[in-house]
Amino acid sequence: MTFKRLQTKLTVLYAGLFALALSLVAVTVYVAIANNAQRAVRQELAASGTVFDRVWALRTQRLHDGAELLSRDFGFRAAVATHDRPTVESAVANLRQRLGLDLAFTVGVDGDVVGLDPGRLDLEKLWAALDAEDGAQGVFAIDGQPYQLISAPILSPTLTGWVVFAAKLDEPEMQALEKLSAIGLDAQVFDQRGGQWISADRAPANTVLAGFVGKAVRDKLREPTMLRDGADSLVLVKPIRALDKASGAALVLRYPMAQAMAPYRPLMAAVLAVGLIGAALVAAASWALSRGLAKPITALDVAARRLQRGEDVSVEVTTRDEIGRLAESFNLMAGEIRQREAEMTRQALHDGETGLPNRRALERAIEARLATLAPGEQVVISAIGFDRFPAVRAAIGYELATELVAKLGQRVADTVPGVTVGRLTTSILCTLSATNDLDGVLRRADGFLAGLETPILIGGEPVDVHITHGVAATSVDDLDAARLIERALIALDQARAAHKKLMVFDPVVYGDPAANLSLMSEMLEAVRKGDLFLNHQPKLDLRTGAVTGVEALARWNHPTRGYIRPDLFVGMAEETGHIRVLTDYVLAQAIEDQARLRAAGHDVMMSVNISGRLIDDSDFAEYAIAEVTAAGARLCFEITETAVIGNPDVALAVIERIAGAGIPISIDDYGSGLSSLAYLKQIRADELKIDKAFVMTLTSGGKDALLVKSTVDLAHSLGMKVTAEGVETREALAALQLMGCDLAQGYHIAKPMSLEQLVDFLGSWSIELPSDEARRTA
Repeated sequence: MTFKRLQTKLTVLYAGLFALALSLVAVTVYVAIANNAQRAVRQELAASGTVFDRVWALRTQRLHDGAELLSRDFGFRAAVATHDRPTVESAVANLRQRLGLDLAFTVGVDGDVVGLDPGRLDLEKLWAALDAEDGAQGVFAIDGQPYQLISAPILSPTLTGWVVFAAKLDEPEMQALEKLSAIGLDAQVFDQRGGQWISADRAPANTVLAGFVGKAVRDKLREPTMLRDGADSLVLVKPIRALDKASGAALVLRYPMAQAMAPYRPLMAAVLAVGLIGAALVAAASWALSRGLAKPITALDVAARRLQRGEDVSVEVTTRDEIGRLAESFNLMAGEIRQREAEMTRQALHDGETGLPNRRALERAIEARLATLAPGEQVVISAIGFDRFPAVRAAIGYELATELVAKLGQRVADTVPGVTVGRLTTSILCTLSATNDLDGVLRRADGFLAGLETPILIGGEPVDVHITHGVAATSVDDLDAARLIERALIALDQARAAHKKLMVFDPVVYGDPAANLSLMSEMLEAVRKGDLFLNHQPKLDLRTGAVTGVEALARWNHPTRGYIRPDLFVGMAEETGHIRVLTDYVLAQAIEDQARLRAAGHDVMMSVNISGRLIDDSDFAEYAIAEVTAAGARLCFEITETAVIGNPDVALAVIERIAGAGIPISIDDYGSGLSSLAYLKQIRADELKIDKAFVMTLTSGGKDALLVKSTVDLAHSLGMKVTAEGVETREALAALQLMGCDLAQGYHIAKPMSLEQLVDFLGSWSIELPSDEARRTA
């Protein structure tokens, strides 16, 4: 059992110790009294045994003398010898009355019994005992009752019989013996009959007592012994001679220990009462003492819990003992903890280098402002970015760069009244405006922006300062502090991207990045379910007028977002590393679509765009070659020229491997990026696709026509066919034909379409190419 209160513990401890001590005393007293009582009873039993021995001896002698006197009487012997039965009976009865005997009779050598009914005794066993020993004596059962028998032989002159006197060992006899003892003991005579020990009341002894009597007779025990047979008793067994040598007899003296302890019960009750009263007094005193000890300790416990919650607490010192000194120590400890907490709080809320409030302190200040904001008001913050900070830090060193940031923060605080200035990152400060209106902050900003960029003296030298501001605002239920700071940082990035000194967060430009984050997982699911599909845009051969190829374009109609632009999900697939999954899907679908076109009777080359992230992936190249070869497909892989710039050796080797496997390579979007003649020369390509930016303005005059013509001539000289993208007018088509362009692709020919639409388109396709005059006109 556990106790939660010290007061209870002390009370139970003291009371328990007292009870234990009292119990030990009570046990000691009880043991001493019990031992003393046992000793007294043993002595009384031993004395009673001695008295019994003496009484037994005297009665034996008296009976023996009477039997001898009668057996030697001449007239009596003559009557026995002549079988004068009346005379014998008269003589025996007369002597029995004079001696006060229970029984007196004679037994002849022929077994004749005079003076007693022979049916009352075991004559055969009696005759055998009398015949075996002259003057036989001992305990013998008559009518099932033990008797003390004394015999004397009758000689006339030869043995003619025996005179037998018997004294009954019954309850009155035992009571007479008990009265001779100073204690109220219990006396019983037991004789052994048929293997059992039988008492004078003819009741067999219980198993424990019978075993004990038998052992005492057998081992000749002479000392009183404790017997536990349900009621503890001291027992003294006095063996008695039995007339039948094969049997035994014993006098058993018993005295219950409960009776011996009875005189001491008042004393034990008094000891118990005193003990209980003492225990109650000790418990009450312990309770009072422990209460005095526990009260200040409880006060310390309450104070410690309040200190744990961060409260300012102290304990009243009322004594000068150990507990009082403990209270003084607690107060000193609480004071030092308050000081350390204040310092830790200051460090946790301030930047260690500049001493300015840090992001956590700014978030607390913003949250506090939001909590007191009235409806219609706004919390306005600004992220102030130090432009070219890495270059400045490299020039003046880390220590002076930190000093520069600190002085810039102080300048902002001095320039803008009521503003809270803190440090977000190494080169970005944050301000919390005292004005709760975004328009008001922007109007005031024009007045102090220029002043903030004046040079700052660092180490005695002026350092130019160029800063950019990103502003964000929120109302009560819009954003929390962290999101507001995040928007200010995004506004700073937007301002730098727009090359502006100050810009407010633009949600339209920012878009929905959270939705885009889940776009890739949704795209992977769409690939797994086959929800993405391919559209195909035909490519026209300008010499024959036939459609000889198509370009496979991935499309995605999202179940909830609707149509998603390819540049969005393809670009994100490249950024997140999922472009391989998307390309594998497009490749497999293109092979399947081409097989269906063949089955419909249209054997056209199908172009598939390959991302620059995969062109230097040899594993992808081997996979693509295996798929195309296994299907017997006619595919062309379109890559951008800049795809080989990142890892040119590997990329060129992969392109060589693909081209060597019989898969044509097409250089896509030529002219839109950093076109390099060196790479153009090294790439083993079969086709060059001119970017639509040049083709769409081909007929408007200027230099585009010259650039297109020179590109066509360059590609032909390198052994490549030329495809023009973005053909949207007949005039452009005629001009390209005149320049010698091989293939054309654009809305003038056909828009991207599904496979079913493409089959119908190819089945009904016909075109009248521009005449020579039209080409010249173009």
